[in-house]
Amino acid sequence: MASSPDARPTSGSLTAAISNAIVRIISEYTGRGPTKARTSIHDDVVLVHMQDTLTKAERSLLAAGQADFVLKTRHLFQTTMSDALVAAVEMLTERKVIAFMSANHVDPDMAAELFVLEPRPDVGAHAQHPANSAH
Repeated sequence: MASSPDARPTSGSLTAAISNAIVRIISEYTGRGPTKARTSIHDDVVLVHMQDTLTKAERSLLAAGQADFVLKTRHLFQTTMSDALVAAVEMLTERKVIAFMSANHVDPDMAAELFVLEPRPDVGAHAQHPANSAH
Protein backbone atom coordinates (compact mmCIF):
# COMPACT_ATOMS: atom_id res chain seq x y z
CA MET A 1 0.00 0.00 0.00
CA ALA A 2 1.56 3.28 -1.09
CA SER A 3 1.44 6.23 1.26
CA SER A 4 -0.04 9.48 0.06
CA PRO A 5 2.46 12.23 -0.82
CA ASP A 6 1.15 14.45 1.98
CA ALA A 7 1.25 11.74 4.64
CA ARG A 8 2.59 13.10 7.93
CA PRO A 9 4.70 11.09 10.35
CA THR A 10 2.82 9.54 13.21
CA SER A 11 2.84 11.37 16.50
CA GLY A 12 5.38 8.95 17.98
CA SER A 13 7.78 9.13 15.05
CA LEU A 14 7.49 12.94 14.93
CA THR A 15 8.27 13.36 18.62
CA ALA A 16 11.21 10.93 18.33
CA ALA A 17 12.54 12.81 15.30
CA ILE A 18 12.33 16.13 17.15
CA SER A 19 14.10 14.70 20.22
CA ASN A 20 16.87 13.25 18.03
CA ALA A 21 17.33 16.51 16.11
CA ILE A 22 17.52 18.63 19.27
CA VAL A 23 20.03 16.26 20.92
CA ARG A 24 22.15 16.23 17.74
CA ILE A 25 22.21 20.03 17.48
CA ILE A 26 23.08 20.48 21.16
CA SER A 27 25.87 17.93 20.78
CA GLU A 28 27.25 19.76 17.73
CA TYR A 29 27.39 23.04 19.65
CA THR A 30 28.53 21.84 23.09
CA GLY A 31 30.48 18.66 22.35
CA ARG A 32 27.98 16.50 24.25
CA GLY A 33 24.24 16.10 24.03
CA PRO A 34 21.81 15.05 26.73
CA THR A 35 21.51 11.31 27.33
CA LYS A 36 17.72 11.46 27.76
CA ALA A 37 15.24 13.50 25.76
CA ARG A 38 11.48 13.32 25.44
CA THR A 39 9.32 15.49 23.23
CA SER A 40 5.64 16.16 23.71
CA ILE A 41 3.34 18.10 21.44
CA HIS A 42 0.10 19.65 22.61
CA ASP A 43 -1.82 21.85 20.18
CA ASP A 44 0.67 24.57 19.18
CA VAL A 45 3.33 23.79 21.80
CA VAL A 46 6.34 21.51 21.38
CA LEU A 47 8.23 20.74 24.60
CA VAL A 48 11.55 18.92 24.63
CA HIS A 49 12.50 17.82 28.16
CA MET A 50 16.10 16.64 28.56
CA GLN A 51 18.15 15.07 31.33
CA ASP A 52 21.86 14.56 31.88
CA THR A 53 22.73 17.61 29.78
CA LEU A 54 25.91 18.96 31.37
CA THR A 55 29.39 18.45 29.97
CA LYS A 56 32.27 17.17 32.09
CA ALA A 57 33.68 20.71 32.22
CA GLU A 58 30.34 22.12 33.40
CA ARG A 59 30.13 19.47 36.12
CA SER A 60 33.64 20.44 37.28
CA LEU A 61 32.58 24.10 37.45
CA LEU A 62 29.49 23.13 39.47
CA ALA A 63 31.65 21.20 41.93
CA ALA A 64 33.70 24.39 42.34
CA GLY A 65 30.57 26.40 43.18
CA GLN A 66 30.16 28.05 39.77
CA ALA A 67 26.47 27.24 39.08
CA ASP A 68 25.70 30.80 37.98
CA PHE A 69 28.52 30.72 35.44
CA VAL A 70 27.34 27.34 34.08
CA LEU A 71 23.78 28.63 33.68
CA LYS A 72 24.98 31.83 31.97
CA THR A 73 27.15 29.80 29.60
CA ARG A 74 24.25 27.46 28.80
CA HIS A 75 22.08 30.48 28.05
CA LEU A 76 24.73 31.78 25.63
CA PHE A 77 24.88 28.40 23.88
CA GLN A 78 21.09 28.33 23.55
CA THR A 79 21.07 31.83 22.09
CA THR A 80 23.77 30.80 19.63
CA MET A 81 22.02 27.60 18.52
CA SER A 82 18.43 28.90 18.60
CA ASP A 83 18.24 29.37 14.82
CA ALA A 84 19.31 25.76 14.23
CA LEU A 85 16.87 24.44 16.87
CA VAL A 86 13.96 26.45 15.44
CA ALA A 87 14.82 25.39 11.87
CA ALA A 88 14.80 21.72 12.87
CA VAL A 89 11.39 21.97 14.57
CA GLU A 90 9.93 23.93 11.65
CA MET A 91 11.22 21.38 9.14
CA LEU A 92 9.93 18.39 11.09
CA THR A 93 6.53 19.83 12.05
CA GLU A 94 6.06 21.69 8.75
CA ARG A 95 4.89 24.67 10.82
CA LYS A 96 6.39 28.07 11.66
CA VAL A 97 7.83 28.55 15.16
CA ILE A 98 6.65 31.93 16.50
CA ALA A 99 8.39 31.73 19.89
CA PHE A 100 11.28 29.78 21.37
CA MET A 101 12.14 29.57 25.07
CA SER A 102 14.86 27.61 26.80
CA ALA A 103 15.71 26.83 30.41
CA ASN A 104 18.30 24.85 32.36
CA HIS A 105 18.46 23.47 35.87
CA VAL A 106 21.68 22.13 37.37
CA ASP A 107 20.52 20.02 40.32
CA PRO A 108 18.96 17.86 39.09
CA ASP A 109 20.58 18.19 35.67
CA MET A 110 17.63 19.01 33.38
CA ALA A 111 16.81 21.32 30.50
CA ALA A 112 13.74 22.24 28.48
CA GLU A 113 13.32 23.68 25.03
CA LEU A 114 9.86 25.10 24.32
CA PHE A 115 8.65 25.96 20.83
CA VAL A 116 5.34 27.72 20.18
CA LEU A 117 4.01 27.03 16.70
CA GLU A 118 1.93 29.40 14.63
CA PRO A 119 -1.72 28.37 15.01
CA ARG A 120 -3.27 26.60 12.06
CA PRO A 121 -5.94 28.78 10.40
CA ASP A 122 -8.55 26.01 10.41
CA VAL A 123 -8.02 25.29 14.12
CA GLY A 124 -8.37 28.96 15.10
CA ALA A 125 -11.70 29.20 13.29
CA HIS A 126 -13.06 26.23 15.22
CA ALA A 127 -11.85 27.62 18.53
CA GLN A 128 -13.53 30.97 17.92
CA HIS A 129 -16.78 29.53 16.56
CA PRO A 130 -17.65 26.29 18.34
CA ALA A 131 -20.10 24.05 16.59
CA ASN A 132 -23.70 25.01 17.28
CA SER A 133 -25.56 22.57 19.46
CA ALA A 134 -29.23 21.73 19.07
CA HIS A 135 -31.50 24.04 21.08
